[in-house]
Amino acid sequence: MSDKKRVMIVDDQFISRQLFEMYIKTSTDYEVAYSVESAAFADAYVLKNRIDLVLMDILMNDGSNGLDAAARIKKNSPRTKIIAVTSMPEYSWMKQAREIGIESFWYKEASEATILDVMNRTMAGESVYPDETPEVLLGHARSTEFTERELQVLRFMTTGVPNAVIAEKLGIAENTVKNHIRHMMEKTGCKNRTELAIQARVSGVVISME
Repeated sequence: MSDKKRVMIVDDQFISRQLFEMYIKTSTDYEVAYSVESAAFADAYVLKNRIDLVLMDILMNDGSNGLDAAARIKKNSPRTKIIAVTSMPEYSWMKQAREIGIESFWYKEASEATILDVMNRTMAGESVYPDETPEVLLGHARSTEFTERELQVLRFMTTGVPNAVIAEKLGIAENTVKNHIRHMMEKTGCKNRTELAIQARVSGVVISME
């Protein structure tokens, strides 16, 4: 029996899966146990098979959520280590991953460390997280210029709900929501809330996964 660590790849992008498989095949320490394009049944596979490490994309084309799948895996198979991998700069994902107990987090395009380096450090017991979310432009503003509350408002805006609903969901006054939107329009140079919401969605700085 092979003593290599068994890796499951969960990523909806064919090229990403191929790259991960290629990197793993160059290593003497790992082998690909399973490679799949959806997180929907990832936890079920881990329950029935020995998986030492999961490379888990977060947002899948079929609507499945890698963070939800990771939470289920951590509940049912806590010994299985997980690295969340994404190319999206959504500001809240790192915090959510830590709360779930995901060991490490890797940005596909922005990380200086290679995925094999992060895999090795994770399997050695480290928790490897970037210092910050990759910075992206939203109109004239950098994503780092927004407050957390503004980003929360912005996420709801991308779903098309009115200010009153945003206020109710966040537990703040509707006028406060309007003020946050006005400040973000001033920062970005967007002419209206629709343009602001579109820019936010395109940049990936906020992503609704409800």
